[in-house]
Amino acid sequence: MTYPERAARRLRLPADDRSPAAARAAVRAVLAEAGLTELLDETLLLTTELATNGVVHAGTDINLTVAADPIGVRVTVTDYRSGGIDPLDTAMPEVTAEGGRGLLLVDRFASSWGTTHDATGKSIWFRIDRDPDKPPAPRPLPDAGEGESAPDLNQLAALLTVAPALQSRLPVDQIVTELLARCHDATAAEGGAIEYDGGDGTGTQIIAKFGDVAAVSVTVPLPLTAPANGRLLLAGEPKPSWRPLAELVAERVALAVQIDRMRTDEQRRSGWLTYLAEAGELLAHSLEEHLTVALIPQLIVPQLGRWAAVHLTGDGAGLRLAAMTHVEEAELEHLRRRLEDAAPPLSAALTSDGWTGMELPVPRGLDGIAVPLSARGATIGVLTVGRHAERNHSSEERAVVADLAKRSALALDNARIHAERQAVAHELQAALMPGSLPDVTGISFAAEYLPATARRLPGSGPGPVAGTEVGGDFYDATELPDHRLWVAIGDVCGKGAQAAAVTGVVRDVLRVMARDGRPLPRALELLNATLLEQPGDLRYATIASALLDRGSDGSVNATLCLSGHERPLLLRAEGGIEWVGREGTAVGLFPDVKVNPEEVRLDIGDALVFFTDGVTERRDGDAMFGHERIERAVRGASGKSARQIATGLLEAVEAFSPESPRDDIAILVVRCDPI
Repeated sequence: MTYPERAARRLRLPADDRSPAAARAAVRAVLAEAGLTELLDETLLLTTELATNGVVHAGTDINLTVAADPIGVRVTVTDYRSGGIDPLDTAMPEVTAEGGRGLLLVDRFASSWGTTHDATGKSIWFRIDRDPDKPPAPRPLPDAGEGESAPDLNQLAALLTVAPALQSRLPVDQIVTELLARCHDATAAEGGAIEYDGGDGTGTQIIAKFGDVAAVSVTVPLPLTAPANGRLLLAGEPKPSWRPLAELVAERVALAVQIDRMRTDEQRRSGWLTYLAEAGELLAHSLEEHLTVALIPQLIVPQLGRWAAVHLTGDGAGLRLAAMTHVEEAELEHLRRRLEDAAPPLSAALTSDGWTGMELPVPRGLDGIAVPLSARGATIGVLTVGRHAERNHSSEERAVVADLAKRSALALDNARIHAERQAVAHELQAALMPGSLPDVTGISFAAEYLPATARRLPGSGPGPVAGTEVGGDFYDATELPDHRLWVAIGDVCGKGAQAAAVTGVVRDVLRVMARDGRPLPRALELLNATLLEQPGDLRYATIASALLDRGSDGSVNATLCLSGHERPLLLRAEGGIEWVGREGTAVGLFPDVKVNPEEVRLDIGDALVFFTDGVTERRDGDAMFGHERIERAVRGASGKSARQIATGLLEAVEAFSPESPRDDIAILVVRCDPI
């Protein structure tokens, strides 16, 4: 639908700096006549951009057509540079450019727009329509005609205020440019500029400009918060109204810059907090020292510098280079040599009193910052971060590096503590297990052990796997002086150091009693009395033990005693299975224990499979591994060696659930072999 025009202007403007202001004046007059002043902000903004692109960038005269109807305004700018539209017209300009955002702004703010071009030039038009649901809000405008009198400052205050809706959609440099353009409209100065220094070391920059500012006649400082500073400049023959107008514009410019600076600072701080939180989470999840050390430089580069390195204290007094990275891989070797040379001066700096705060003196040959890695009152190394390619670290970045150094040091210290605990647990666990199983003719032994929360690594083979806690399960086997063999497997209540102490008592007492020739029932009674004498509660254990005696026909006779423990499974050579043994009382609970010895015969190829409740109670959700799965796993290994039987059962138990074991798992297999 076509609407009748309410007002229109058509004029040709020369290729000079005054033409954008003349175009703005024409737009203002048309909108005032048509009663569409609520469209003033967006229309002036786009007109300035297109007029500036025509007279400054295209370098030709321009034709301007402005036509308003009851619902909107259409503006067409035609320049006479031949050829098509330059793709660079849509690129982001330099901050010092007078215009140049061109079609980007048109596309953002116009209701519709288009272009035409031929051999003589090109035209760009845009249309902005009023919101039909929003009542018009006319604003007073000064008369833009020739020979106007001194401006009304109340009217100019409205003129020089950018609408909040427009302000929220424009970058700060575009807002400042628009405010300066409105100052140009009101003063008709020959030139003007906004100078700004953010106080960040980048120096003073011109963030908006029009005309020639060689002959500055009015200078007004921008009321900014230190360390930022700036000023508004106007050139030409000054009029009495220029300074109050310039001061008004300077206040609006300062407000826009301060708001943008606060928003940028808040976004940057929020970004750093997120970065530190994510880095801290990654560091907290790493309990291997060498992985933690390698991770630290990767977290820093390139966010905080071009390179980063970690030096750690060693067994000696000095530092050693432990990890490093660089944004340029080709620079790594050169950087490595410099960092290795920097180790002695960094080490000397740690022990000197010549530094204060969180930073160390950076050794010669390196350009950046160095921060000690300290945790729990001890210094364990130094974190060094190289400067950015174009600038030094800001004070905010230095604070982030210092914070990250604290998190990194704590993560490294935690990893070291974890490694020490793991080593202690491994040594203690190894001390509670036999160094080797007996190697005798006619009987073979095999054992598997997996502490709770531990998982065997692929290819690690059979044998104990230590976690950070010492398990409460144990097994043992030894040859006695009378050439009989004694075997035992047990489960001590609890975990950790207390369980390990009870495990040591149980294993040693039984071993001594067996070697002394005591019958198993008597040995278990003495062990029960010993545990009852131990301080503390819940010092009890379940045990399955047996004395093995080889017969002249190659068979093995086993005297089996169960003290509250799971019955072992007897696997026959031909594949038959049966649960053997009679239940008795766990040791360490009651003054009197009930022991029910049972004789079990193993023929050649038969195997006796002992295990702890970590096997039967292995869980996958609500399901447990149970006795039936033990039977299936063991029956499939009939006729195989003791090692194959033990390993096959452990693999079946591990494969039952993807979770790490919640309880210790111990398996002991005794097999009667041919002589």
